Amino acid sequence: MKKIGFISTRIAGTDGVSLEIYKWYQVLERNGYKCHFFAGELDTPPERSLLEPNAHFETAEIREIHDALVGTTRRENALSKKIQELKDYLKEKLYEFCDVFGIDIIIPENALAIPMNVPLGMAITELIAETGIPAVAHHHDFSWERNRYLINAMQDYIHYAFPPTLNSIRHVVINSAASRQLSYRRGISNVIIPNVFDFESPTHPSPNGKKLKKELGLDEKDLFVLQPTRVVPRKWIERAVELVSLLELKNPKLVVSHETGDEGDLYAERVLEYAHRLGVEVIYMGDRVGTARCFKEVCQQKYTIDDVYLTADVVTYPSGYEGFGNAFLEAIYFRKPIVVNRYSIFIEDIEPCGFEVISFESFVTKKIVDRLREFLDGENLDRFVDKNYELGRRYFSYKVLEERLLPLIESFR
Repeated sequence: MKKIGFISTRIAGTDGVSLEIYKWYQVLERNGYKCHFFAGELDTPPERSLLEPNAHFETAEIREIHDALVGTTRRENALSKKIQELKDYLKEKLYEFCDVFGIDIIIPENALAIPMNVPLGMAITELIAETGIPAVAHHHDFSWERNRYLINAMQDYIHYAFPPTLNSIRHVVINSAASRQLSYRRGISNVIIPNVFDFESPTHPSPNGKKLKKELGLDEKDLFVLQPTRVVPRKWIERAVELVSLLELKNPKLVVSHETGDEGDLYAERVLEYAHRLGVEVIYMGDRVGTARCFKEVCQQKYTIDDVYLTADVVTYPSGYEGFGNAFLEAIYFRKPIVVNRYSIFIEDIEPCGFEVISFESFVTKKIVDRLREFLDGENLDRFVDKNYELGRRYFSYKVLEERLLPLIESFR
């Protein structure tokens, strides 16, 4: 039995990277591999895990390093020394992780893509260089995809470890644009494995639907509009607010199921102010929602994300940019109509599959609202959502993940 070691900054909660790790874990385990986990925050089985707080990107020391490296082109000598010291420490912990669990293959999850924790990325790179351990580096987003890294004092580190070019690494990206850019910028060949969902396992009705709507102040006949994302600027939640306003509902509410991300609370406040001006109530309920599709056996929050999706009437997904689109797949899985902005990855990797959605270009109009009303009131709604589900099964299922991931893992034999 081959032993796989997942390495990341965190493997916990409902962020996209953690959710995809869980999906890969499920597929690998059902194919005879045993998985172990290393990160700065973990929801994984303790007997299979090594928790190292300095692997997280939110510890005070790591955040201080990160902030000192962005927005400037020079770094102090003392900062370089601190980075090297933390890199050496984390490398020792990674050696310990591999030795204790007898790891055969490692899967760094975004830790070699975006430089949120520079010492960790460097430590993983040196571990691979010194041991030759096989690695499948799963990249979700790169530094060149984030404006905050346009000016930085870590170009040497980025070229060294984000991502590294070593013979024993197989590189995986989640969309076509990232594949092209990785090849063009770094000369690195790679494989595209899109985000997936367990379309082979059907949904079940939520027993909490009525209670959830009541708690949100929605009557049984009120339209439940769901924005199933974190509250960060690139999600363009203002567009969802505009949609609800233009619908002219008796009880205009927009429910946001996730908490703020790693970019502060200013945007969340701005959305509330904007919604107030348009007469829409925005409800942030991320502190009450957990996921049933993760490593935690029991959801500690009042509701699961499944409860929220199953209760919703329509899903809004107006993002300006996405690495792929977990929320899109979730809406398709739960057979919900979805209003989606045609962000670049959607246009190239998702739209050609033929999904029936209400799409728009950057801004919401009355025409889009009329299309949504027709979609909701029409006789074809069930046919459309069933068609979407089957397309999801064909293009973004666990079977697709198996077909693309297992050959990479087996290529190390």
